[in-house]
Parts: sequence; structure tokens; C-alpha cells
Amino acid sequence: MTHPLLDVRDLVVRYGPVTAVDRLSFTLDAGETLALNGPSGCGKSSTALAALQLRRPDGGEVRFEGRELTSLTERELRPLRPRMQPVFQDPYGSLSPRHRIRDAVAEPLKLHGMWDRTDGPARVAELLDRVGLDPSYGDRRPHELSGGQCQRAGIARALASGPRLLVLDEPVSALDASVRAGVLNLLADLQDELGLGYLFICHDRAVVRHFAVRVVEMREGRAVRA
Repeated sequence: MTHPLLDVRDLVVRYGPVTAVDRLSFTLDAGETLALNGPSGCGKSSTALAALQLRRPDGGEVRFEGRELTSLTERELRPLRPRMQPVFQDPYGSLSPRHRIRDAVAEPLKLHGMWDRTDGPARVAELLDRVGLDPSYGDRRPHELSGGQCQRAGIARALASGPRLLVLDEPVSALDASVRAGVLNLLADLQDELGLGYLFICHDRAVVRHFAVRVVEMREGRAVRA
């Protein structure tokens, strides 16, 4: 039996008395882009965090490659985390200002026990090249890159552990229009090459129509149209 890459069922996320996500359900297949679209505060980012188990939900199920995640301990989740990675909105905030780009890209490899001292630097250079950055950019720090270049470095970092799912939380909203198009084209190319599934969080309907195969419209934590 073939399972969806991501299967979210009756998801509930609460912050005190406020219900941010209210019984939301959707599925995402490998190689597909599903967008969550809606105004600020509608529950998109809370859904993204719950899908990654960075914020444990208060109800419902999250299944990744057929495995239910919400009942797993952090230790049990650890082997699965390399396969589902986030890309955040702020290209500068997602990278440590103290670290060079090469170290930021290498960090997931080291964190997940994938680092090889001999081949690791070449792997980092390959990742930078794959996202359209000259490997020499690895010697720079985030403040020495443009917003678009920094977001490309963030994507390289997300790819380092060999994920199957990328959760893209407003990944182009902080970028100029021309730069935004280049990053979206990069993401589309990477999806074609690697068969990645994208959960794409975005408030801009024009971007969503251009980029996503399916769209879930959200209001007040609920799907109003799928």
C-alpha cells in the first residue's frame, strides 16, 4: 500500500484559550506542492510547526510516510527529522550571524551523524552549487549576502540531510519580486530533480496560483475551501 508523504487528520493546535488550528485535514504526495493560503493569523504557520512536530499538536494525527508522529517521543522522532526540513521566512534570521555559510550548511550533516571529514567540504560545495551559489560564498557570513542569496543558502542547508519533505513557511515573502521569481524557479527545479514534496505556506494568492498544484484556503484555523 502506498501512503501519502504527509497525511494530516483533524489537526488541532491551541495556545491557551485560542484555537489556532481547528480540525484541519489534508494530504500531500511526494513530488507535489500543496499550499496553505490565508490571511495572517489564520493558522498556517501553526500548521507548519505541527507538521514538523516542532510544536506538538493538541489533537489529531500527523502521518509522515505512513508513520504516525504525534505519539512518538523526541528520541523516536530523531531518525525521521532529516527527512522533513523547514525553510523559514526570514533568510537572515534562519542562519546564525556568527557562522560562515559553509558551517551553516554543514550543521545538519553533523547534527544527524552524516558528516565525513574527507568528503564533507565537497558535499557542502555541491549543495551551494545546486542552489545557484558559487561555492566561494561558503566563506561569507549571512550579512555579506543579499536576501535572495541568503535564502538560497537556507535551502542548501535544508537539503543537506536528504529530506523528502520541505515545509516552506513564507519562503519568498521577504524578497523583491525579481529575486522571488528566481527562488521559486529554483524550488521548482529541485522538486523535479529530487521528487520533493512541498508544504508551501503563503499569504500571496498570485504566488500560490503560480507555484502550487493544490491549495487549502484557511480562515480562523479551518479549511474553508480545498
